[in-house]
Amino acid sequence: MSFKSVNDILSVLQLETKLQEQPFQHLLKCWSKVVGTAVAAHTRPLSIQRNVLWVATSSAAWAQNLTFERQRLLIKLNALLPTPLVDIRFSTAEWHSRKQIAHQPNSSVDPQHPSYLGKETATENDHDVNSTTRDPNTSFADWAVAIQARSHHLPLCPKCECPTPPGELQRWGVCCLCAAKKFSG
Repeated sequence: MSFKSVNDILSVLQLETKLQEQPFQHLLKCWSKVVGTAVAAHTRPLSIQRNVLWVATSSAAWAQNLTFERQRLLIKLNALLPTPLVDIRFSTAEWHSRKQIAHQPNSSVDPQHPSYLGKETATENDHDVNSTTRDPNTSFADWAVAIQARSHHLPLCPKCECPTPPGELQRWGVCCLCAAKKFSG
């Protein structure tokens, strides 16, 4: 029976730990060090598939510029990773995750548009963490309450008596649905 030194045992354990660590997790730890903080703010590694790293970028310009730099980045990353990467693909496709979208203000709604309702008031049920585990009837009831609360102060369309944003009444004299019927037929 042979005895091994503590240093030999520790080196074997360190090697096993490195081999057990997932390459993607290791990459996430060193990403900002490799690309720099400015680039890291506009990129997010998504996955490693068949030794190809997929990275989301905040814009097409970032994706294009980083594509030109991918060989330099591959050399830096492969020096730190246990399994070498073959290529890096940059795309804007998955930049906006569900989590990020929920925290961003909706800047696509023009306050001058006739259908603008003003600032939306969020109810407690709108952002309920357990909303996906509730039954459909409860979710529908909560949605109906939220819609009623949002539109209770709106004037009614003179034709169909539905709550209508004031801008639509000013522009067409009726709600958008009644206006569409009037203009199409």
